Amino acid sequence: MDRIFTVAEARELLPGVLEDARELIAARADLSEIDFDRRTTGRSPLGGLPEIKGLQARIEEILSGWSERGIEVKGIAPVLVDFPAVIDGVSVRLCWIEGERELAWYHRTELGFAGRRPLGPGPV
Repeated sequence: MDRIFTVAEARELLPGVLEDARELIAARADLSEIDFDRRTTGRSPLGGLPEIKGLQARIEEILSGWSERGIEVKGIAPVLVDFPAVIDGVSVRLCWIEGERELAWYHRTELGFAGRRPLGPGPV
């Protein structure tokens, strides 16, 4: 069975998600830069194939860690994750996207990102 989070549980996990996301974002940027440099000049000061493989492995490790905890990864550029939850008997996703400092949004499961609404400040 998939994990269902309370708002409090998801908010408790968010600092770790933010830390992982910062690392993922840095790795994503390094990969992009290495790829661009290698395509345009043939080499990159950030490294070559070993560094690419290492960065890819670290990104996969972060994504797998989130999935193992029941966090749904919706995207990595930008980083977008959902925490499955139930609010007032309705299946929802507590939604966090890169750049946000807190878990403050949710959407009905079937609506996706376009249906985002603000969460209240208290526990649900």
